[in-house]
Amino acid sequence: MSAASPRSPSAGMNDLAPWAIVAVAATALTVFATVWCGGTLGAGLTGHGWQTPPFALSAFATLLTDGPGQLWPRAPATAVYAGMAGLPVLVAVPVAVVVRLVLARLARPSGLAGVKELAGMCPKGITARARDLRPTLKGREELHPDETGNLLGELEPNGPELRSSYEDVELDLMAPRAGKSTGIAIPRVLRAQGPVLLTSNKSDVYAVTRAARAETGTVWTFDPQGIAHTPREMWWNMLGECTTIEGARRLAGHFVASVNDDSSQKDFWIAAAQNTLTALFLAAARSEVQVTELLAWLADPADRTPVDLLRDARLPAMADQLQGTVRGAVETRDGIYETARQTVSCLLDPEILAWVTPDPDVPEFRPADHVLGKDTLYLLSKDGGGSAAGVIAGIADATMRAGVVAAERMGGRLDPPMTAVLDEAANVCRISDLPDLYSHFGSRGINVVTLLQSYRQGARVWGEAGMDALWSAATVKLLGAGLDDADFVQKISTLVGQHDVRTPSISRSKDGTSRSYSYRQEAVLPPDRIRALPKGTALLLATGVRPALIRLRPWYKEPDAGPISAAAKAETAAITERAAARLPGPAVTLTKEENPETKVENPGTKVEDPETATT
Repeated sequence: MSAASPRSPSAGMNDLAPWAIVAVAATALTVFATVWCGGTLGAGLTGHGWQTPPFALSAFATLLTDGPGQLWPRAPATAVYAGMAGLPVLVAVPVAVVVRLVLARLARPSGLAGVKELAGMCPKGITARARDLRPTLKGREELHPDETGNLLGELEPNGPELRSSYEDVELDLMAPRAGKSTGIAIPRVLRAQGPVLLTSNKSDVYAVTRAARAETGTVWTFDPQGIAHTPREMWWNMLGECTTIEGARRLAGHFVASVNDDSSQKDFWIAAAQNTLTALFLAAARSEVQVTELLAWLADPADRTPVDLLRDARLPAMADQLQGTVRGAVETRDGIYETARQTVSCLLDPEILAWVTPDPDVPEFRPADHVLGKDTLYLLSKDGGGSAAGVIAGIADATMRAGVVAAERMGGRLDPPMTAVLDEAANVCRISDLPDLYSHFGSRGINVVTLLQSYRQGARVWGEAGMDALWSAATVKLLGAGLDDADFVQKISTLVGQHDVRTPSISRSKDGTSRSYSYRQEAVLPPDRIRALPKGTALLLATGVRPALIRLRPWYKEPDAGPISAAAKAETAAITERAAARLPGPAVTLTKEENPETKVENPGTKVEDPETATT
């Protein structure tokens, strides 16, 4: 058998020759059609008639030899040439728009929700839902978008904006500097229609939003540890919620949770300390004594005053229980009381104690009044030992439960709804039964947004079962950039699901080339893509719809960012001055470049992302 001769270059050129002829002909036809249509368009638009020359090569030859006057005799050459040049632009613009839309659709991973699936969260659907949930909106033709729901962001890649309804409760997991403050906390506070509650361990949200909220209602700032260095202009009756056994136990639970990393696992000392604190809080509240006297009872376990006060209040069972603890083995009694003292150790700080002690010179914050207006409550506390987290959790819990009571009196739901942004909830606002209350709050018109750095951070506070309950109760979940827990990210990838991927196969033989396709299952979003979500984007998991990818809307990119940024800059300067007056050492002046949290060029222009800078 003779060997096959190699394929010569001339043979390859011969194969391409027919295609070259077709390409030349198509190019010539396109150029002639553009000239023919463009010249006619230019003549017609300038008022010189819409008569078209013959669509033939002879017309093109005439144009080259004699100019446009022979083909469009009544039109000036300038108009004809302008039409020829403008026609490609008119055609290119819509073609570019269509191509961009197609490419954007192809860029979005298949398997994620689109506009059709998210219709209930789009402007038209969320407006209809708001009219059903808020009786005060019925009969009004035009509604402001912020009256219809909470802005989540815009559907990638080109919108529309998506909003959650006023019966949704939200859980957001994002790494530090991934946009929790700028893209979620601050916009929620600025856009809130009713009363606001915010917890934080930083002053950034306070600085940006305080001036705007002051125009809406009274601003209450609970800052016992000087996060924003605000003067004390309020006090809260901590024992006011402890007149019932349930209220006293809840407050005791907040203090215990502030020192217990996993509220689902309480050893003997923690449980006994909570029982003892419950009895002491109840005795103090029923007898209307001050917190200072309660601390004295804790310091002296042999003091029988709280036992006698409980008997006077006709609570003999509680009195007997406390007396049993006092009369128990000395080592056991002292261990229980020492544990209780540790849980309320923040109250030994006179700066913190002053905020929960009656003061006739400053107004008292009343949760029941707060939930009926449009006031704002900022709850600021540090992390770690010595923090006022127990007090913060107590006042936050009291305020939200006051919202529940008010909602029941209104027929079941607050209108306008209450916004509760629990930023750094795992550090400064450890409400032990928050997972159990979550869905209940949503049905009462209390929009709770819990911000955590990771799923594991929540499990450390509420336990695995508690965090699972919180995850299940949240009707809207946003997962942002920087989630590094491999197991959790793998679970999210499984929840997002899989889609069919078509794989082509090409086979060549002496008879020609054939193409076939096969299908395989592939994750819509593999774990590595979820971990590498770009900053400013988030994966939206909403009840009843497929997951979607959204783009957050930071406050500094909104049209009204200019006035807000100017007010934030003034507030930041005031915080700096107060800090310089309060703290020893030289004052530090933050320049505009060093404090991009308040940097803005012009209203509506892009502002540098504050999350990327340190002040």
